[in-house]
Amino acid sequence: MNDKLTKMTTSDFSTTLLLTQAPEEVFNAVNNIRGWWKENVEGRSEKINDEFEVRFGDVHYSKQKLIEVIPGKKVVWLVTESKLSFVSDENEWTNTKIVFEITKLGDKSQLRFTHLGLVQNVECYDACTNAWGGYINNSLRNLITTGKGHPESRETKNAERKSVV
Repeated sequence: MNDKLTKMTTSDFSTTLLLTQAPEEVFNAVNNIRGWWKENVEGRSEKINDEFEVRFGDVHYSKQKLIEVIPGKKVVWLVTESKLSFVSDENEWTNTKIVFEITKLGDKSQLRFTHLGLVQNVECYDACTNAWGGYINNSLRNLITTGKGHPESRETKNAERKSVV
């Protein structure tokens, strides 16, 4: 394996949560995108080949396809289209993968989120990792632990301008 490929693989953005909920509860929350990311998601996000679109005003558009779904264990989205208006390569996310891996660790569940292709040398890295960190570590965590996440609402115009993922 060449060094460049190894470096890109190891520097993909990733964050991990350790939770008391069962893997199935974590899996169900991950698939409830409207409950933790964006309320007005268009499309479906429950089974293999489902597709959904997310928009944050004119700042962010992305279309995802579920390419791997293992109940209670793993969900993988392939970003098939993207337009990020705040970076020079507006299609920076296209063909990247967003991975949710759930592992049982004793009486806890570990959720590892990785955005494959979101690496330090892409222009949106800082803004996108900050936004993903908030959605995963706050909104998704709260949805899993309390049943109430903090997705961007349909009506939140200021949030649409500030959010990038």
